Amino acid sequence: MTLRWEAFLDQVRERGEYGTRTEAERAARVVLALLGAHVVGGERAELAARLPETMALILLNPLQAAEPLSPERFVRATAAWIEGATEQTALWDVGAVLSVVADAAGEALTRRLLLQLPTGYDALFGA
Repeated sequence: MTLRWEAFLDQVRERGEYGTRTEAERAARVVLALLGAHVVGGERAELAARLPETMALILLNPLQAAEPLSPERFVRATAAWIEGATEQTALWDVGAVLSVVADAAGEALTRRLLLQLPTGYDALFGA
């Protein structure tokens, strides 16, 4: 079942303890753009189908990655794309967004997504 835009952002806002929906949206856009560069094929399309349309488009039109990023480098990349972020705040952002993504994906799809990612991403997804 596809999450509605408001419900998705409200869940990210709650988990990330953001003051506004705008902050939650900023984190979600960056994290999904980076994630989209690392997951491919049917799993990426299936995940996109479970996200609000705007977030699905971000996932399907990702930032380009030359190589898979380790979880630590994924967090650093997130920090680089969010103005004023530190690695610690970016880790918080990644966790808030990816835990909502994992809930939307469901257990089976999340497992398949994790198989495409370097070891250690399970912690970022809250698994």
